[in-house]
Amino acid sequence: MTLTTEFDRVGLPLEHAFTIARGTTATAENVVVRIEDGDGTTGVGAAAPSAHYGETAGTVEAVLPDLLSVVEAVGDPHALARIETGMRETIEGNPAARCAVSIALHDLAAKRADLPLYRYWGLDPERSVTSSFTIGLDDTETMREKTREAVAAGYGTLKVKLGTPRDEEIVEAVRDAAPDATIRVDANEAWTPREAVANTEWLADYGVEFVEQPVPAENTDGLEFVYERSALPIAADESCVTLADVPELAGRADIANIKLMKCGGLREAKRMIHAARAHGLEVMLGCMVETNAAIAAACHLAPLLDYADLDGSLLLADDPYEGVPLPGGYVDLAAVERSGTGARSVE
Repeated sequence: MTLTTEFDRVGLPLEHAFTIARGTTATAENVVVRIEDGDGTTGVGAAAPSAHYGETAGTVEAVLPDLLSVVEAVGDPHALARIETGMRETIEGNPAARCAVSIALHDLAAKRADLPLYRYWGLDPERSVTSSFTIGLDDTETMREKTREAVAAGYGTLKVKLGTPRDEEIVEAVRDAAPDATIRVDANEAWTPREAVANTEWLADYGVEFVEQPVPAENTDGLEFVYERSALPIAADESCVTLADVPELAGRADIANIKLMKCGGLREAKRMIHAARAHGLEVMLGCMVETNAAIAAACHLAPLLDYADLDGSLLLADDPYEGVPLPGGYVDLAAVERSGTGARSVE
């Protein structure tokens, strides 16, 4: 079989500037990959690189020709294991770039089987989850208003970014605006271990569900300190990048937050999910700020999850791709009528 490949960079303005403890983003740079078979069927995927993990749109573009040469040499979109191994042997790092290829291949393989991706994997769409909607850092009144807008739009699970001197003020405002919502908070490594433990006490009083990445990823002892003393469950994000990180989280966290762009693709994400289960961890699947060309594929893993944070495309002002329906954040796989991931250009 002959496979042809191409890619291009897309700049995606956000609906609102998005701020976390590490900085502010106004435009997301994604790189879209397309793989076409000889019958004219095309699989689409996308990379959403993060400089925090050493990748940019430029580095993705630099390595994609070598990665896609592996795809073309194998020539079979169903040979997922062989292509994955070949890409790792060719480019050891650059997980977001490898992920874009992985998503496009899975989209193409499932389309050739005329099945939605979750059915290609044999997963049950009824065992789905509801994604959180993220409230980025801003002045307190703006965060209150964004919360009201999210609730009015039907989102009942919110993830609130923290890591400021006014964290309690923020949570109080969000809870006031969303008295019935499920609230999770994400400090993005901003607290010391002792601060984190103290913060979980008052966060529990506001009915917060869990705390994500309270301390810097390199402070493994600090994460363990928090986990052992926290009034709330602890989720690990920056501390959970690759499969090798998962066993290290046992006894340091309650929840492993897996992201396709951190681990390098769909097959590796599934391995991480199963490893987390084997080590007694719950599983959340997160995302970067991504087009539906990437988010749609992540949604098909929903039946394997406890929690989801797959709102990356919802933060965009205009997404060039449609994806899996997310009414009120619910990952509605049963509504996916198209084969593949369900991603489709709206142009």
